[in-house]
Amino acid sequence: MSELRRLGPDDWETFREIRLRSLADSPDAFGSTLEREQAFTEQDWRRRLTVPVVVVLDPDPVSIGGTFDNDGTLHVWGMWTEPGHRGRGHARAVLDALLTPGRPAQLDVNVANTAARTAYERYGFVGTGRVEPLRPGSDQRMELMELGRPRVEPPPPS
Repeated sequence: MSELRRLGPDDWETFREIRLRSLADSPDAFGSTLEREQAFTEQDWRRRLTVPVVVVLDPDPVSIGGTFDNDGTLHVWGMWTEPGHRGRGHARAVLDALLTPGRPAQLDVNVANTAARTAYERYGFVGTGRVEPLRPGSDQRMELMELGRPRVEPPPPS
């Protein structure tokens, strides 16, 4: 049976372990790189856990996500689920634990990652059309998706 757990600074080793696995498994899903984060110190990992981060334990960490405040909007980051555990609702459980109903949220998704995009759309996120490079020097692109903002539709043709 799986359980959700919020991580704090004392859980830095658990966080490091699943974050490095996520970067190794899905390097094109994140703006950071495995090489960059392998060099982090204990202090770096603890500092990163000052924002909400949730993992799903089954019994080891198999899914992760976090948020930070971006000018009043929650920005979801670091979403990942172990390949053998995908399709079991872990991403939804992590998002449910991180997000506040009615509060706007946003996230970035690689435009080539259709599985992730579909999961976010099922949750209610909508693409904004705002696309930028995944990271400097990358050919990969990410799109900003938003949740909880009224959609502005163009006026009907007259």
